[in-house]
Amino acid sequence: MIYKFRVILDAEEDIFRDIAIESDNTLEDLHNAIVNAFGFDGTETGSFFTCEDDWTWNEEDEIPLFDTGDVPGEMKTMVDFAIEDLMHQDNTKMVYVYDFFNMWTFFVELAAIEEHEDGETYPALLFAHGELPAEAMQSGFRGADFNEEDIYGDFDDDMDDEDFDMFDGDDSFEDMGFEENWN
Repeated sequence: MIYKFRVILDAEEDIFRDIAIESDNTLEDLHNAIVNAFGFDGTETGSFFTCEDDWTWNEEDEIPLFDTGDVPGEMKTMVDFAIEDLMHQDNTKMVYVYDFFNMWTFFVELAAIEEHEDGETYPALLFAHGELPAEAMQSGFRGADFNEEDIYGDFDDDMDDEDFDMFDGDDSFEDMGFEENWN
């Protein structure tokens, strides 16, 4: 079967891509199709998140591109999931985040399930609307009421140059209890 997705960038303007992909392809294949459709260079990682019909999602439901768990091989990644295992008529939505420094956030919705057309190559970009902005919208992933000061507080203001006087350019570590040839 062929799944047709509408992938919508979380942005003020309408920016989306329609992608057709085989239902038995992996989430990694869908990740690559999204990266290519939006013109990213593919050097960053991404994750899918399962979600409810109203797009609410939990970060604990992350399906990453790479295993980032404490025990290698314990965490399932995109390559471990066929698209049809997670998305079907009863579950049509996922959230995808690309580049965790910039937080490009996308709403991925299954729009149609169709028969494979002879002579067609998949994945395929079916339609593109809107230009990717220079920067990702910051309020999308973090929420409209995200405030960095709530996280960092006055951290930057608490440090004075006097706090770093132990590094006076001397390179002497004698007073710190280190032996010169410690290794």
